[in-house]
Amino acid sequence: MLHDRRYLKAKAAAAGLALFACLPILAPSVRAQGVTRVSIENADLLRVDKVKEGTIRKLIGNAILRQDNTLFYCDTAILDFENNMRATGNVHIDYDDSVHVYGDFLFYNGNTRIAILDSNVTMTDQHATLYTDHLEYDRNQAIAYYFTGGKIISEDNVLTSKIGRYYTRMKEFFFKDSVVVVNPDYTMYADTMRYNTETEIVYIEGPTDIIGEENHIYSEEGWYDTRTNQSELTKNNRITHLEQVLKGDWIYYDREREYGKALGNVWMKDTVQDIIVEGGVSEFFRKDRYSYLTDSARAILIENMDTLFMHADSFIMVLDTANKAKTIFAYHRMKFYREDLQGMSDSLVYRVQDSVIAMLKNPVLWSDENQMTADSIWIHLSHNRIDSMVLYNMAFIISRDSTDTFNQIKGKHMTAYFHDNKLFRIRVEGNAETLYFVREDSKELIGINKSISSAMIIRVEDNKIKDTYYIGQPDATIFPEDELPAPDLILRDFIWMEDHRPADKSAIYIWRQD
Repeated sequence: MLHDRRYLKAKAAAAGLALFACLPILAPSVRAQGVTRVSIENADLLRVDKVKEGTIRKLIGNAILRQDNTLFYCDTAILDFENNMRATGNVHIDYDDSVHVYGDFLFYNGNTRIAILDSNVTMTDQHATLYTDHLEYDRNQAIAYYFTGGKIISEDNVLTSKIGRYYTRMKEFFFKDSVVVVNPDYTMYADTMRYNTETEIVYIEGPTDIIGEENHIYSEEGWYDTRTNQSELTKNNRITHLEQVLKGDWIYYDREREYGKALGNVWMKDTVQDIIVEGGVSEFFRKDRYSYLTDSARAILIENMDTLFMHADSFIMVLDTANKAKTIFAYHRMKFYREDLQGMSDSLVYRVQDSVIAMLKNPVLWSDENQMTADSIWIHLSHNRIDSMVLYNMAFIISRDSTDTFNQIKGKHMTAYFHDNKLFRIRVEGNAETLYFVREDSKELIGINKSISSAMIIRVEDNKIKDTYYIGQPDATIFPEDELPAPDLILRDFIWMEDHRPADKSAIYIWRQD
């Protein structure tokens, strides 16, 4: 080792070389800035040349140089009078025994403390290894730069990009242009990204896709913890899990627990069943196969003929084992609108796969001119059209006859049948009652039909009662208009709720208390 200037002179003389021994002399401006000279620690062979501007030293074989707490190793080095060093062959920079940089060629400016390395460049610390063909390392700021493509290996993550910076003190990489992160569980693609090698957290700073076997996450801002597979997304976020798509202003997602939470403009879609649910707050539990949504919540059932818009305080969507929507629960103050069908109730259950809708607790259903009420109403759909519906307990169907009069059908249970979404037949069972106004084709009133029977079948045409077939012994009478007082023109439990009927999809958010 050459720790002594006199030892250097003796070894150089023995080799027959002229050595101009002189201590490094710093220019006054350099000294004022506190810049130290690059010093020689070792060399198998040292040659010193004096030129007009100063001294040039060439080190051959096992060269070691130092500046402050940084060591430089190489096969051959040239150190000039301006404190610049050029090195070739097995170049190794040891920065305070914490950062190591390797390459084939090095240019180092001792005054600016900037190192430029070319060919087979590797940079390592205790957390990551960087590979590139060209690297510039600023010792003052402890930042490494590459511009021609680089690859970083950190634990299970392999990161590549065309442009990158590594802040060695903060243990943080900044990537730009064609960024790819490969992990055993997923692959990330981005234009801009940060990565901390200590925490192994990826910071999303531009359009980013994270693609796994069953998940595809997109975001333009946020973070992803590659160790825990937890993420927080804060801009233009989207998570696709098989057939389910989730969007929201803010999303937290735990891939391991398959749990997530979303806030602000939440939008979820089942792409197989064409069902969308929207709201302000959502939680989803993939392992338990359900999601919850509330705050101005709305469900949209997309259909070829017509689309149904539904509002409720909260929705729960349950998935089957194939990850398809199985059941939707709408809780409290539910109201829906479709062009040919409107309804409201406290709660609703939609069994998606067998196309059955159950309206529970104070349901009201409107179809064309008909209003239907009961303790519960079950609607059976076929090809997105109403096939039939069953009204259980206190079943009541009302349709307006004129401004002040109504046709009415009442019974314990009813089954209503539809064709092309038009009511054409009703079967009434248990305490069947009817009151309807019999008119000529000219609309002139013939009389008022009041009937009671244990059961009856009613045929409807153009939303008017056309024929009634009684089962059992009926009590049926047609009264002249002036023989029935006003109280007898309505059946018991009659209530007309036209004011509650949503006129369009925006009206589903309006809930009247009366």
